[in-house]
Amino acid sequence: MKCVLTIAGSDSSGGAGIQADLKVFAALGVYGTCAVTAVTAQNSLGVQKVSKAPPRTVAAQIDSVARDIGVDACKVGMLYSAQVVRVVAERIRRREIGNVVIDPVIFAKDGSRLLLARAVERLRRELIPECTLVTPNLVEAGELARTEVTDLESAREAARIIRDLGASWVLVKGGHLQADPIDVLYDGQTFVEYAGTRIGARPLHGSGCILSAAIAARLALGDSVPDAVRFAKDYVTAAIKDSVKIGKGGLWYYTGSTRGDQHEV
Repeated sequence: MKCVLTIAGSDSSGGAGIQADLKVFAALGVYGTCAVTAVTAQNSLGVQKVSKAPPRTVAAQIDSVARDIGVDACKVGMLYSAQVVRVVAERIRRREIGNVVIDPVIFAKDGSRLLLARAVERLRRELIPECTLVTPNLVEAGELARTEVTDLESAREAARIIRDLGASWVLVKGGHLQADPIDVLYDGQTFVEYAGTRIGARPLHGSGCILSAAIAARLALGDSVPDAVRFAKDYVTAAIKDSVKIGKGGLWYYTGSTRGDQHEV
């Protein structure tokens, strides 16, 4: 059985982060392991508190999994601090972990900062060069590329800049575009664009986590990056349709009931 490691924060509401990733891994038929980088107190109304895990504890979790179980792919989500970014980059190199998908979680939906400003620069210099794919949304792409990203052309330019930081592939997600949502995938030579459709008024909590986790799972199962992205986009669409409204904040939550075998590439 293929084993996929998620390095991310814990979401007490169960809709994003470690909790969402493990649901996706189970649904897609891979074995999920985790290294918790931070513990958040959050719900459908927002993030109330963030407590980071000590960098040594994050490193020890990665070591424990890599030494015994092995890692066929890795999804990296919320890291919070510069120290944790550095230790994750170092452990990925030391343990020779491949198929690394980075979801650069910088802000929560309520605007709370989940990656400190100094950590963004370290992510650019130390962690992005270790990854197979980085999957920023428009705001995150702007932070990483140090440019404003508002339309399809600026999304392509941001993908070029982020690719030059050392990533093998970049997927700039277009969910926040004013026009139709179009995701832009770039490998340094060719752009592949994935058109999408908006599904009613269902703001899915953790949609970026679900997408990147599904990509990592499919890479572990042998998909190419373009095929893994295509599968994951279809999977997120199905997850939105299967989602349930929980709490008082008007957010919809992924249940884990979406079946991967219904969404073949």
